[in-house]
Amino acid sequence: MVYRMIFNQTAYFGRGAIQKIADEALSRGFTKAFIVTDPVLVENGTVNRVTDVLDAAGIPYTIYDDVQPNPPVENIQHGVEEFKASGADFLIGLGGGSPQDTCKGIGIIVANPEFADVLSLEGVADTKHPSVPIFGVPTTAGTASETTINYVVTDTANKRKFVAVDPHDIPVVAFVDPDLTDSMPRSLKVATGLDALTHAIESVITPGAWSLSDALSMQTIRMIAQNLAKSVEGDKDAGEQMAYASYITGMSYSNVGLGLVHGMAHPLGGQLGVAHGVANGILLAPVMEFNKDYSGEKYRDIADAFGVADAYTGDLEHVRDEAVAAVAQLTRNLGNPTKISEVGATESDLPALAHDAFHDVCTPGNPRQATEEEIFELYKSLM
Repeated sequence: MVYRMIFNQTAYFGRGAIQKIADEALSRGFTKAFIVTDPVLVENGTVNRVTDVLDAAGIPYTIYDDVQPNPPVENIQHGVEEFKASGADFLIGLGGGSPQDTCKGIGIIVANPEFADVLSLEGVADTKHPSVPIFGVPTTAGTASETTINYVVTDTANKRKFVAVDPHDIPVVAFVDPDLTDSMPRSLKVATGLDALTHAIESVITPGAWSLSDALSMQTIRMIAQNLAKSVEGDKDAGEQMAYASYITGMSYSNVGLGLVHGMAHPLGGQLGVAHGVANGILLAPVMEFNKDYSGEKYRDIADAFGVADAYTGDLEHVRDEAVAAVAQLTRNLGNPTKISEVGATESDLPALAHDAFHDVCTPGNPRQATEEEIFELYKSLM
């Protein structure tokens, strides 16, 4: 078996990491930045923290702040035109998953204009040229878009989200600066933290997992188990650990894939507009239950990360149940919804949700291959 792992060329971690943006731009000969972000980050001053660094170094920039949550195809297409008009030669994706995913789409299409429809990028995209160089600057601790080869786009015409998988889109440099994630509201800390936990658990049990990805994923699970609840309540040190945990698990799942939680979460976002991390939080424990007999000994490691005393000595079936229960309890403690009916799903939505989840690019990575009927029943059990 041959394993492939793709990471950023360079990454910076720690408070004040964004101060290195100018150094990296100048050392690479870049002359103008195109900053892809959203209106909230402009309004709350986060964008200014980055532009101040560029201003001090005399690096000009254009700000594209039209990014919407669950970014639609049109967001990327508009951004491509704005980038071409800007005269910029590198991109800065500043924000959570939506700005960073939009940034990747822009960079890929500028370099590969034959994919200008965006829809043709779905799945494993057959692009020929690396993206316009991207600097990834996260402001949330969950998606890890700054270090992945994936991005998610909403096809609004068909009310669906799709994933593009493309090694050409990985940012050349990532700047993981916890000063930018401190100000997340509580609800966003919950959602993005559960997203990161889902990435870690799915990437540790997917059939493509191996020793290096397991090391990254399990370290992430331990960090999240120890820090997510404290981070949500405002502990800055715990928040810093969550920022790093998000990145670490991104290094894993980007390379070995995800599973049914993401496969089922994407339709909830595409059809009903449910925030991605919230959807993952609803689905994670139930899908872990669905997968438990196909997880080998991995749930022992997960249980141990959550402090289960008999993780390595107890009966395997019992320990698996304890691992699922620990994740379910954390979800409840954080106040995330636990039913899809709480986020607007109705019985009439279930067939379309199950159809899209069955065909989602993440679903085949699940350790237990699910039929469309089984997915339908999982959704139904969460009404």
